[in-house]
Amino acid sequence: MIFANGKLLPDSERKAVLDGLEAQLNAARMAPPLEAETVIHAVDALGKRLESGEFAPLLSRFLPAGVTLDELLPLLRRDSLEAKLTAELGPDPFASKERAKTTARVLPLGVLFHIAPGNMPGLPVYTVLEGLLTGNINLVKLPHGDKGLSLAAFGLLVEQEPRLAPYIYAFDLPSGQKDEMKALAELADGLVVWGGDGAIQAARTLAGPGCKLIEWGHRLSFAYVSGYEDKDAELSALASHIVETGQRLCSSCQVIFLDTEDQNAGTAFCREFLPYLEKAAAKRPGLGAGASASLSGHTALLERIVDGKADGELLFRGKGCSVIFRPGRELELSPMEGNVLVKLLPQKELLPALRRQKGRLQTAGLICAPEQRETLTDLLAWAGLTRVTRAGSMSASFPGEAHDGEYPLRRYLRVVDVENS
Repeated sequence: MIFANGKLLPDSERKAVLDGLEAQLNAARMAPPLEAETVIHAVDALGKRLESGEFAPLLSRFLPAGVTLDELLPLLRRDSLEAKLTAELGPDPFASKERAKTTARVLPLGVLFHIAPGNMPGLPVYTVLEGLLTGNINLVKLPHGDKGLSLAAFGLLVEQEPRLAPYIYAFDLPSGQKDEMKALAELADGLVVWGGDGAIQAARTLAGPGCKLIEWGHRLSFAYVSGYEDKDAELSALASHIVETGQRLCSSCQVIFLDTEDQNAGTAFCREFLPYLEKAAAKRPGLGAGASASLSGHTALLERIVDGKADGELLFRGKGCSVIFRPGRELELSPMEGNVLVKLLPQKELLPALRRQKGRLQTAGLICAPEQRETLTDLLAWAGLTRVTRAGSMSASFPGEAHDGEYPLRRYLRVVDVENS
């Protein structure tokens, strides 16, 4: 399906839409600019309608199992949107700034082409919302697993505020349609790509010299354990985080690093943590943490044994989950779905080990004694982490926070200097 001019259209209309798209975009750019207040008012009003239960039957069709509206609503509130604008762009961000000889005008980049991922429900809508807040026109290549959620959301948003119709176009377009992907990229002033190395490399071939490439690549996150403040509560929270996210988000815990060199302490932690993970898995079987999750951890280990990579590796199998003790200091992707890696990483080796993944680091869930928190937080920040949270909050959203160490809205604007008369 296609979303264009505020309407859902069949894929058979795609060629006609693409053929007329440049003229549509130019008409929108010549019209009065889209103001952030228009977007905020529409999103806030829609959020209130969602919260009232008005669209409950519709949401039940599109939201994946285990994902609740409570997780999405905070992003749709006026106070959150206003706080985001102020945090990222400062007060009165779109006001012209007078200088001695020039006036600086802050304008949208123009047209953004978003290549959205499918690892988080609603992310295509969120990336478009950032484009709308900065007054940009948004073209979206929807992910394969979107299943109509974003198209439905765009329809509701334009129904709430018809003035947004010229600013949102969405295409359920396979990545293999290279000619059509190239055509969309050639219309864009900025290409916003979310995904792994392959997706980013492909986007670089799409973005021409006149198109700004804005990368939001995959990141790796981990928990670091160096003592406890409340051991039972902290390990319970970490286990819940691992299961609830399925370890599929950039902020999900892939590895639990222990601040020790003692192998026996490492295996003892695995045995101790496994019941916490089993308890969490039993509460959330709908998120893939059932028998298949345990099997995937076991299969991953067998594959490593066959490849000769599993020396010293131990698998602690649980019900619907597993803990894998792996030698080495490297941060890497886990088998996911409730199968977490445990490695030893003493403080003195933390920075050099993590620097080998520079540019890929995101969240550290820190478990430690209170008197160590400030020192370890500083160490993790210097190593390249862009978020340091408590272990249970690794995937939580905080008002005004940056994304991968940057404020996205700044990247979607440009400054025009005009000489004063």
